[in-house]
Amino acid sequence: MGGATDPAANWIRAGLGLAIMAALTEGDRHGYALAQRLAEFGLGPIRGGALYPVLNRLESEEAVRSDWLPGEGGPGRKVYSITEAGRRRLADERTRWGEFTDAFDRLLTATSDSDGGTTTSGT
Repeated sequence: MGGATDPAANWIRAGLGLAIMAALTEGDRHGYALAQRLAEFGLGPIRGGALYPVLNRLESEEAVRSDWLPGEGGPGRKVYSITEAGRRRLADERTRWGEFTDAFDRLLTATSDSDGGTTTSGT
């Protein structure tokens, strides 16, 4: 996802756990396939340095689990799946995400005319 100054990169990082759990409801995936699926939804390229720490955290929180599957003519792969606890968490976080984005949209809509179309630092 964009550079350090790209706000969308921070937004993606903040919601990556939720996005991972949602994508895993479609079926089990290894990390690369999971990153590809998230990119298909318009989240941009998700690098392993962002993806795997979140997967590890979700696994330690028992929201996802991983299994090593043998490779066919190559190395094995770690495949991730969402757990029942992860599905319950996803349902709860979906609700809270919706409430958050609704509130944020209301704020941005209510203040859209007051900024004159530009942002200032208050000077």
